[in-house]
Amino acid sequence: MRLRTLEREIWLPRPIDEVFAFFSDAFNLNRLTPPWLRFEVLTPPPIVMRPGTRIDYRLRLHGLPIRWQTLITRWEPPSLFVDEQVRGPYRRWVHHHRFTPCDGGTVARDHVEYAVPGGPFEPLIHRFLVFPDLEAIFAYRHHQLLALFTSSAK
Repeated sequence: MRLRTLEREIWLPRPIDEVFAFFSDAFNLNRLTPPWLRFEVLTPPPIVMRPGTRIDYRLRLHGLPIRWQTLITRWEPPSLFVDEQVRGPYRRWVHHHRFTPCDGGTVARDHVEYAVPGGPFEPLIHRFLVFPDLEAIFAYRHHQLLALFTSSAK
């Protein structure tokens, strides 16, 4: 299994408590996920975030329906939380969300360790399917975050 890493960061002009609160609401994932994924949180509200919380989702990837379940493994407000895939499309998915006050706002950092299925075809699956999808998803997320947090900046 080849482990890969994806890292992104964005500065948002809002205080850390506000940014953390936004990210810690699982239903805000709907606002950060491209419409072409038809993403939906299946776990009923309220979702109380803490270590051990499991969250179920449904989405469509290249037309295929996918169920995804994540587990919150670390919860350290307002600076960090980690979700790990329990069931889903990856062989491994561990997503660290870090938040740091900076220049009157907050830097939000994503660090994702992931592994793609596919055996001997894994390099091709990653290159032509997974990597372009992740790039598009995180670009959309970046755009949405800027729109949401700059429009609400005071």
